[in-house]
Amino acid sequence: MRKTQLFLGLSAAMLLLTGCPPTYPKCESDDHCKDKGEVCVQGQCQECATTANCKEGFVCDANKCVPKPECTGDTGCGEGKKCKQGKCTVAEVKPECSADDDCPSGQGCTKGKCTTTTVSTPACTFEPVRFEFNEYNLSGGVQSTLGQYADCIKKGSLRFTLEGHADERGTDEFNMVLSQKRAASVRKYLVDLGVSGGALDTVGYGENKPAASGSGEDAWSTNRRVEFKKR
Repeated sequence: MRKTQLFLGLSAAMLLLTGCPPTYPKCESDDHCKDKGEVCVQGQCQECATTANCKEGFVCDANKCVPKPECTGDTGCGEGKKCKQGKCTVAEVKPECSADDDCPSGQGCTKGKCTTTTVSTPACTFEPVRFEFNEYNLSGGVQSTLGQYADCIKKGSLRFTLEGHADERGTDEFNMVLSQKRAASVRKYLVDLGVSGGALDTVGYGENKPAASGSGEDAWSTNRRVEFKKR
């Protein structure tokens, strides 16, 4: 009887000394969590304490093993990409412009970028310019054409003889003077546009060199002209 009491007393003492293991998820050491495949972190069983507790390809984040992120900053993604929620994504590029007015002079807006504008220049064919009956003043259409010709002459450093002509109506003397005035009118306009006066000579042929034969408005309108002859 005495031996039994002594044994029970010793057992009670041992229990008091060792105590009961904490209830999950509480813990005092990793041993209390190993059945769950976890580790003890500040008195709680957790999936991980460091990345070393996670399998390959995973990292420890807030005591959870999560897939390793593709990036942690934009520098790890390469040119043209940025890091967003651990993944490299194509960076959203802010357009440089939305209209031509957003670009410097001489540039236009093309697909959100300012690019140098290329202005197509009409081919310089130097076709004859024509006049109304008994006129040597320049119409609006002729002035526009001469504006194009002036650019071509200046860029190419060209030299011309401006040959004035008239239709068959009127006296020879009158038509000679009229053809000379037509050539002079063209020359003055080109010089006003910046063409060197030394690049342009004038001559009048009156009705003596028709471009079209016959009597009628079709032929007459063709013959009332100034031609550009290179020299």
